[in-house]
Amino acid sequence: MTVAILGASQTPSRYSYMAQKNLMQEGYSVIPVTPKYSEVLEVSAVDSLSKIGVKVDTLTIYISPEKLDNQLQAILELSPRRAIFNPGTESSAVEAALREAGIETERACTLVLLRTGQFEN
Repeated sequence: MTVAILGASQTPSRYSYMAQKNLMQEGYSVIPVTPKYSEVLEVSAVDSLSKIGVKVDTLTIYISPEKLDNQLQAILELSPRRAIFNPGTESSAVEAALREAGIETERACTLVLLRTGQFEN
């Protein structure tokens, strides 16, 4: 299963970094999405969602709602099966648009979902 991490970071104290590390340890294929770095945890990063050339099952979001509004069209074009809105990233407007497009949305913490065995649900 491929997971894209919108807002990936090289900073170990960031939740997106911890999520990527845990996803990789669990055997998921990850695509870090960030304009700041060329790689995260030795995985090549892309600077935008539009640069992802494979089918993404899950998009886990780690950017502010203000920045997320600008990503709506790219998320719709990526068309992941689901999008996880981690705490602090919630956007009712973006969630509604994704659901209308048939993309499952979830307000949850990726780290908690992984630790409790609920990530694949």
